[in-house]
Amino acid sequence: MSYALSVQDLTCRYNGQAVLKNLSLPVEQNEIVCLLGASGCGKTTLLKAIAGLLPLDSGTMHIQGRTVADSTTWLPPEKRNIGMIFQDYALFPHLTVAENIAFGLRDWDKSRTENKISEMLELVHLTGLDARYPHQLSGGQQQRVAIARALACEPDLILLDEPFSNIDTQVRHGLIKDIRRIFKKQGVTAIFVTHSREEAFAFADRMAVMNNGVIEQFGTSTELYYRPSSRFVAEFLGSSSYLPAKVQQGCLATPLGEVALAASHPYCNESNVEWLLRPQNLKVKPDEGGESVIVEQQFMGDSCRYTVDLQGHRLVVNSNLLLQVGERVSVMVEPHEPVLFAATA
Repeated sequence: MSYALSVQDLTCRYNGQAVLKNLSLPVEQNEIVCLLGASGCGKTTLLKAIAGLLPLDSGTMHIQGRTVADSTTWLPPEKRNIGMIFQDYALFPHLTVAENIAFGLRDWDKSRTENKISEMLELVHLTGLDARYPHQLSGGQQQRVAIARALACEPDLILLDEPFSNIDTQVRHGLIKDIRRIFKKQGVTAIFVTHSREEAFAFADRMAVMNNGVIEQFGTSTELYYRPSSRFVAEFLGSSSYLPAKVQQGCLATPLGEVALAASHPYCNESNVEWLLRPQNLKVKPDEGGESVIVEQQFMGDSCRYTVDLQGHRLVVNSNLLLQVGERVSVMVEPHEPVLFAATA
């Protein structure tokens, strides 16, 4: 397969310390990939390395099949045909919207430039605002100008660094939806960095969850959320509860009863494991004789999130029922394929 971006065995060091460690990342054509992780995990370093702003200690990198970095090749940023969109938009305050969009088109003739500006303004829904300056625009409009400027140069790849962090919460969801639509319409391949799993779920086709300079897991949001390969991925992507359990003859013996296991599970008979449970994997109902008790309540608007004590184990459950702290309940498991991890000592 010919990838839009192929990173193989990449290592980057800073002050003698490896910031990225033998990292590989294949990005398909017209795919939006998120680099997701906490501060210091290496996601921005990887973005800068792709852009050509940081040298590699080892590894190879190809963009649209062209080698941009390996043991003998290093193309500078201006020769990689990459568009960049920054957290603070990086618009020129003394230039109009049209002039900002046309900034990278200085080698084009006037007619072609004007046509491209009109096309970009229509694409990002800013037609009629071409004569305004950045300070006359809202944050969302400024971000659209930055998107238009990046797309106008017809790059092979667009890189976005925390692109939605400066946008008001109430308009962020709509902007994410619009920009994703624009990218898909234009056939754009994009890599974006965020620490917000909500942004990643809404914007990306696939996500690379990063931790300490490596990619812990790479896949779709549903794959990573429901089939995490590590506790780190499971806990980074959402609320997680664990129940101790034992594998016994193709079943899982748990405090909530026996659960059938798929034949492909990797654990030997009599293995002690911990069963990952998401809030939506469980449901509760009031039960005066129940073995569980509500110990915390958090109102979420359209539902409540409860912490339930089950025989000394804490479980997080979402429910539309209005329950009280101290109330006894029964806990039941919604049908799903169990995700298991080796028991901790």
